[in-house]
Amino acid sequence: MQTENFSPKDSLLLIDSMINQAKNRFSENGFLYLLWGWLVLFCALGQFILEQLQLFKHPEMIWMSTWLAIIFQIFYLRRENKKEVVKTYSENIINYIWVSFGICMLLLAVILGRSEGGANVYSLFLMLYGIPIFLSGVVMQFKPLKIGGICCWALAVTGAFIPSKYGLLLLAAAMVMAWILPGYQLRKKFKNQNK
Repeated sequence: MQTENFSPKDSLLLIDSMINQAKNRFSENGFLYLLWGWLVLFCALGQFILEQLQLFKHPEMIWMSTWLAIIFQIFYLRRENKKEVVKTYSENIINYIWVSFGICMLLLAVILGRSEGGANVYSLFLMLYGIPIFLSGVVMQFKPLKIGGICCWALAVTGAFIPSKYGLLLLAAAMVMAWILPGYQLRKKFKNQNK
């Protein structure tokens, strides 16, 4: 490329073009939202059913399946990161939002595991779920995720007014509204942009 014919105006047009390209690039394919949405939905409903039928002494053990998803996610993200040529600032922010969420969920699980009271445990989890979902929607400018985060917060408040045994059903509803439906919409948007 010959730089002597490259005017300041051309430089600004090139920079503007690159910024617009980065803004329009949509790399979130919705896969992890769907993976975790369906898994948490399955675990929440599974634990609720097992508790109602009283078939097992520890129906909460169904959540151990999430460790398999964590291991899978680590390998999946490594593979995806190798494919990516450029990582946008927005993608970095979203990654840190979700890392913060993961740390908070782990801390909450440890703290609640050491405490006696757990009446509003699902409300606390739903409150936390709403944060990364809403913020991811803000950063990606993706309305279904913003709405999903708000739904999590509304369900968190609802959980404070119903018997705690129904908290698992609120968690299941949150997965549909905040992770599964937006996940399918992200997948559709990704496919449309990558045709």
